[in-house]
Amino acid sequence: MAEGLAGAQGARVRKWIGLLAVALLAACQVVPKTPPRPIATPPQQPRPEQVGPSLPSDAERHRIALLVPLSGPNAGVGTSISNAANLAVLDTGGARIRVTMYDTGASAAAAASKAIAEGNRLILGPLTADEARAVGPVARSAHVPVIAFSNDASVAGNGTFVMGYTPGESIERVVHYARGRGMTKFAGLIPAGLYGQRASTAFLHAVEDGGGKVVALQTYDRSQSAINSAITRLSPTAPWDAVLIADAGRIAVQAVPALRAKGGGSAKILGTELWNTEGALANSPVLKGAWFASVSDGLYNQLAAKYRVRFGRSPYRLASLGYDAVLLVTRIAADWPVGTAFPASRLTDPGGFSGIDGAFRFGRDGIAERALEVQQVQPGGFTVVSPAPHGF
Repeated sequence: MAEGLAGAQGARVRKWIGLLAVALLAACQVVPKTPPRPIATPPQQPRPEQVGPSLPSDAERHRIALLVPLSGPNAGVGTSISNAANLAVLDTGGARIRVTMYDTGASAAAAASKAIAEGNRLILGPLTADEARAVGPVARSAHVPVIAFSNDASVAGNGTFVMGYTPGESIERVVHYARGRGMTKFAGLIPAGLYGQRASTAFLHAVEDGGGKVVALQTYDRSQSAINSAITRLSPTAPWDAVLIADAGRIAVQAVPALRAKGGGSAKILGTELWNTEGALANSPVLKGAWFASVSDGLYNQLAAKYRVRFGRSPYRLASLGYDAVLLVTRIAADWPVGTAFPASRLTDPGGFSGIDGAFRFGRDGIAERALEVQQVQPGGFTVVSPAPHGF
């Protein structure tokens, strides 16, 4: 991941970031009201002919589907994403795109089939890996690309792009930062399950690539006794320079006192992108000074403030994915002829894109690479100790 911008490509990224910040600030004074469905588009458009059971044709705008859970256990997250996408349409004017929401709460595959039948050329979402696996074949058979909000890299490919925050990147960033500060001996506490498996692989590769050494690695299920047992198995290899706890911050709060007591008294604690959603960690003295890598919250805080004004509640952190997905499509739509297939090759532009969560780009594997910052847990909040690069 490059540490800065270069040439005209960097200038374009900076211009995009600047326009994004202006859009956010300009739109902060919005009167709260219930968000429209389908997602709001500018008024005073001519009444078009009907092309399906519920959607009109549009000769001037591309039809984009947003698939998120608006019912069921993940409805809160899905509603936040859809509301943020609505804000992005309003902020950018919506002159080239028409976005319609589809509820995946009952069936993601059925939602995708309906979206495709109604003429949508691109699918934003769904939220989870299981939903993405259900949507992928439906979209692929219709040659409609999917930009999923999942963080599971295994669903990427064959027309599906993964936009979520993957653990591998976060771990690589914080490990390389620790290596740059002279740390060489690493230990890891990794949860059982798929997330843990991917975190473990990323950790081993990151330490090896950085020239360090993993001296111990233990897995656990999420019980206090299992965590204590894993730490006991780690202890013969102490002392360590740094210990990665590849789990939520609440698990780290449970684990750190035992780590300190078992020989890791001065070891630096490292976390993952999961910590960014847990602001209360700053109130925990046991995590003071810990590092983790994540997307920046600078522009997100502006989005969250505007969201609260309009919708009367705070968004889930993943709301930024909906906003940034609309920004991405709006940028591509500027020279995408209406009525043609979505130019999926544009998603792998090496210069990438910028949004609420900073710079990102899709690799040929369909997984989003992100420019991440390193934050330090401090009383009262998180402090940035290594800013995210502005581009690639």
